Amino acid sequence: MEKIAWVTDSTAYLDEVLKNHPDVYSIPMVVYFEEEEYLDGVTLSLEDFYTKLEASNTPPKTSQPSVGAFVELYTKLAESYDRIISVHLSSHLSGTVSSSTQAGELVEIPVHTVDSKVISFPLSAMVKKGIKAQEEGKTYEEILDYLHDLATKCDIYVLIGSLEQLHRSGRMSGVQKLLGSLLQIKPIIRIENGKLDVAEKVRTHKKALSKIVDFLDEAHAQATIKELFVLHGTNMEDADGLVASLREKYPDIPINPFPLSTAIAVHAGVNTIGIAWYNE
Repeated sequence: MEKIAWVTDSTAYLDEVLKNHPDVYSIPMVVYFEEEEYLDGVTLSLEDFYTKLEASNTPPKTSQPSVGAFVELYTKLAESYDRIISVHLSSHLSGTVSSSTQAGELVEIPVHTVDSKVISFPLSAMVKKGIKAQEEGKTYEEILDYLHDLATKCDIYVLIGSLEQLHRSGRMSGVQKLLGSLLQIKPIIRIENGKLDVAEKVRTHKKALSKIVDFLDEAHAQATIKELFVLHGTNMEDADGLVASLREKYPDIPINPFPLSTAIAVHAGVNTIGIAWYNE
């Protein structure tokens, strides 16, 4: 049987299963704070990031891993694997897919780069689903077809913690930011086909969460949802409350909270909260 290495990036939250999996590797995003450069999850933990963020006047920035960093990892993996499947955050939000693709052309081992069209734990979930398909004996072609199909089936709705940060990072236009701050509107951001889009504008945090649950109810009526992911920043209380109310409403679906990675919190803000699921 072929030995496949699975690679993702640090915007994916690695739960215990992925962290302890011998064939899963994560390449760190680069986070810039003031003049310092950090590797997400390696030289900068989520806790450190939040501490620094509170103390800093300058907004942090992120950048994708370099082609060189990918080449280095892939060359090393080529020593013990036959093939690499590299699954990364949406190509509309970062150049990571592009870095991996370019690196794949420079190494001896076959590398298949997959644009997940998602971020955060939905990306982790996609890697887990791919590994499961591999364990079931699917060929790498079948696994890739399955992953490309999954990339079209994820719904992510997020209430952004800081429109200011999202705007500064160039991920949202000035007009929307201005409208949001003038009217205290809370835009619900949807990630659709890998792009950020305003799904709905509501006036209060409570209404926004309730609207996200409406979107979930609509999806649940039309498709099978096997698992729900609650995504959060430092706002654990919010996340726990949302998990509890969702578990009450959907007792048959596993529902768990997952922290946003540093690289995502940089753009979205620490009080971001959202729900994501795959329509299968």
